[in-house]
Amino acid sequence: MSPVVSKKAKQFQSNDNISPDIFKNKWLNYLTRTHVAIPVVVFFIYAAGLLYYTFEKTQLGVATVIGLFFGGILFFTFIEYVVHRWVYHPPEDASEGFKEFTYKAHGIHHDYPKDKQRLAMPPWLSALVATILLLIFELILSQYAFSFLAGFLVGYALYLLVHYSTHIFKMPDNFMKALWINHMRHHYSKDEILFGVSSPLWDYIFGTMPKEKFDPQKKVEVSR
Repeated sequence: MSPVVSKKAKQFQSNDNISPDIFKNKWLNYLTRTHVAIPVVVFFIYAAGLLYYTFEKTQLGVATVIGLFFGGILFFTFIEYVVHRWVYHPPEDASEGFKEFTYKAHGIHHDYPKDKQRLAMPPWLSALVATILLLIFELILSQYAFSFLAGFLVGYALYLLVHYSTHIFKMPDNFMKALWINHMRHHYSKDEILFGVSSPLWDYIFGTMPKEKFDPQKKVEVSR
């Protein structure tokens, strides 16, 4: 099993709704916490601005913009899978420094999966990441970058909403049920499977979708 859950945090797990401080400095710790609504709003506003800029400053047609937008969403699901699998869940032989980084970035979430303030990227980091991605995408894609990044950021926002919902709300009895089961299985059963949160697509492609059936009511805690 991946070493994403730090043993030193076990002492705090009597209450998985509240995670401990990551840094000694209280202001740095304050910056690691946020409500999910804040980065979601940041990403949606940023995406809307990018689409507006595309239509105002480029000659791209509506069909092209729509294609780039949904291409950006699809690309986000790929990046989501890659980062979750190969960055946030390091191999056993990874360096201690890298393991420490992954614990602060993601492992603490596995130790305290219901801490509402650590289910999303802080807003200052959200805006910074969006701006860095804009510079990278514009360098590579030129005028096509804006609508593509808009889709990427909307994909990110949707991921945050799905991720928050799977940890905080009761599992629904509709088409979204599979996402609840997959993510709770990743947390409470095996963390080396089911790395896709917003979509199982890349789990099917990369072979991390388990074949055996799973009963969440018997084997996984799926609600608070």
